[in-house]
Amino acid sequence: MNITITSVSMNYDVDGQEIESVKVHFQGRDEDRTINVNGYIPLTTEQYAGNEAPSALEVLVRQKVATKIMDDGSAA
Repeated sequence: MNITITSVSMNYDVDGQEIESVKVHFQGRDEDRTINVNGYIPLTTEQYAGNEAPSALEVLVRQKVATKIMDDGSAA
């Protein structure tokens, strides 16, 4: 699956000094373009720290999307 990070948006605290949360927007598709997926993955400040590079964000997105796909809904 080819994952492309399309944007990263950050929510700051009321003072605008610290990041409270991050949304990593993405698009993904397989080689044949028969499967398409897009959306955003919410990250905490701790998850984002050290993973700012697009390649690191792609890994996080891939892991989170796979987890969501494999979830059978029984936890809901």
